Amino acid sequence: MSESAAYALVTGASSGIGLAISKELAGRGYSLLMVSNEEENLNRAAAEIQDAFHVNTAPLYMDLAEIGAAQKLYDYCAANNISVEILINNAGIFFFKDIVETSPQRIEMIINLHIHTPAMLCRLFAEQMIRENRKGYILNISSIASQMMMPGITMYSSTKSFLRCFSRSMRNEVFDHGVGITTICPGAAATGLYNLSPRYIKLGISLGVIIPPERLARIAVKKMFQRKAEVIPGGFINRLFIFLVNAIPEVLVRRIKKCIRH
Repeated sequence: MSESAAYALVTGASSGIGLAISKELAGRGYSLLMVSNEEENLNRAAAEIQDAFHVNTAPLYMDLAEIGAAQKLYDYCAANNISVEILINNAGIFFFKDIVETSPQRIEMIINLHIHTPAMLCRLFAEQMIRENRKGYILNISSIASQMMMPGITMYSSTKSFLRCFSRSMRNEVFDHGVGITTICPGAAATGLYNLSPRYIKLGISLGVIIPPERLARIAVKKMFQRKAEVIPGGFINRLFIFLVNAIPEVLVRRIKKCIRH
C-alpha cells in the first residue's frame, strides 16, 4: 500500500461475535483488518466478506495472547500504511475451571489476551488518533460476567472486569480528544465459546437469555458510533440476572458448586 488507507481493526474476527461485527462494519462500507489465531477460518471469512460486501479485507494471522502482540500489530499497521479508525477488542477465550486446577500457562494466556493486549492496543491506537487529530472509535467486548464473582469462571470474570473498568476510565481521558470508547457487556451469545449444544442455544435464544451474534453486532456497532459508555444487551433480563446471581449467599454458592461437581 502506498497511501494510508482507513480500516476497522477487529480482533478475534474469524468466528462468533468478531465475525458478526466484521460483517456489520463491512455492510457499512468499512475496509477491514481481521486478526485471529485461526488461520484457515480467518482467510475464508475475509474472502467471503470481501466478495459479499465489496470492501477490502486484510486477514492477519496472529496470536494475541503473546506478550508484545499489541506492539507487533501496531507496527504491522504502520508498515502497511493502515490507518485504524475503528478498533474492536473482541478476541477472548472462556473456560470453566477452578484456579488451582488451571495451569499457570493457561492463566497467563487469558491475562495476556483479555488484559495486556487490549489495554496496549487501546493505548497505542488512541494515542495515534489523538496525535493525528482525527476522530476514532474503540469498542471493547467485556461480559456481564465482569459483574459476577462466581467460582469456576474466576479468570474469565476477573479479566473481563478489568477490561470493563479500564474502558470506562480511559474513556474519560480521551473523549474530549474525539476518541470514543464503548464497552459492551453481553450475556451468553449463540457462538461456540461456551460449547453449548444447538438444542440449548435454540432454547436460550427463545427465552431471551442467549443473543444471536448478528443482533449483538448490530447493537454494539450502533452504540459505538453513538459513543455510548457501556451497553448491556438484553436490558432488563440480563440486569436482573446479574442482581439475582450476586444476591445468592456464598454458602449456597459453595453448595451448588459441590452438587455440580458431583
